[in-house]
Amino acid sequence: MRALLWLIAIFALAAGAAMLAGANDGYVLVVFPPWRAQLSLNLLLVLLVLGFMLGYFVIRLVRRTLALPSVVGQWRERRRREKAGQALRDALRTLFEGRFTQSLKFASSAFSSGESPAMAALVAARAAHALHDDTRYRIWLGRAADQGEDARVARLMTEAELAIEQRRFVEAAETLETLKLAGHRHIAALRLSLRVASALKRWEEALKLTRQLRKHKALSAEQALPLLRRAHIERLQECAGDGAALAHLWSEIPADELADRRLVERAVPLLAAAGQGALARRTLERLLDAEWDDGLARLYAGCGEGEGDEVACLAKAEGWLKSHPRDAGLLFALGRLCIASQLWGKAQSYLEASLNLQPTVETHLALARLLEQLERPQDAQRHYRAAAERVSV
Repeated sequence: MRALLWLIAIFALAAGAAMLAGANDGYVLVVFPPWRAQLSLNLLLVLLVLGFMLGYFVIRLVRRTLALPSVVGQWRERRRREKAGQALRDALRTLFEGRFTQSLKFASSAFSSGESPAMAALVAARAAHALHDDTRYRIWLGRAADQGEDARVARLMTEAELAIEQRRFVEAAETLETLKLAGHRHIAALRLSLRVASALKRWEEALKLTRQLRKHKALSAEQALPLLRRAHIERLQECAGDGAALAHLWSEIPADELADRRLVERAVPLLAAAGQGALARRTLERLLDAEWDDGLARLYAGCGEGEGDEVACLAKAEGWLKSHPRDAGLLFALGRLCIASQLWGKAQSYLEASLNLQPTVETHLALARLLEQLERPQDAQRHYRAAAERVSV
């Protein structure tokens, strides 16, 4: 429809121009000594229009011709960038595919072409590292560093990650510290820092990092639990035998982390050995009241021995016995608590009952020591032999 309207308009314009030209009888005299020319006004108008159009097209042609070298240069630059970009994409693809030699080749090509040279150098460094080519790895890291601040964070993260893979934890720690001082404490850096802290046995730092990652939801509660447990246990083991230090560390553990039964199970013997078992008493009682556990019940004896609180612990344990009369761990704990309270007869009864339900080396040894105190060396030797036989099995 639009084309038809344009066609009608053109014909109307042509008809109007023809009518005006027919009514125009004027002429123009052109004098250029020694020549003179007389033209009709209509012909002059036509010649002027044609001359304008011819001049316009000649000027456009000249301009296009003069601009041709620049256009060709731009086209070549565009083609070069396209090839360089494709080389960088191929380098990343082959790196993820595990074709490290090809990735190094494509990354080198992209770097030479000047397409994101910092990123190309980092891809080449990762590929060289995967090929265990330390020389080229260092060279490409140096080239990435030469690009200035453009990829400084990416370079440092790459250095730290690859250093961890090669178990060069001190070097990784220094690199991550540089990132930290520059204010870069994002999730990936925190995760790498946690791996380094664990490897270098910096357990206090590992605790802080794990809590930060859990707070930022980078670790779920289930993922953070074993990490926190290990850090707490390692810190407690470092202070084994130092009652004051153990008491201080135990007081620093938040209540929600003390809900970890495996942590408490590992910590109570350390506290009891240093004479600080009473510190874990309330925690153990809370856990056992919430959900019964034979292993934790066995450890309850360490919360009363040598602390002057044996009577209260004994009363609590005997209360549990009403609900768990055949629990070997609880009977063992009762026997140990009775020994601490010098209730020799009850101690022997509890230990023998535990032994009948679940014969263990620990129970045989406890009963043997009790019988030695009761001046029954032959019976004590029998239990020592039984404990040795169980160890040798």
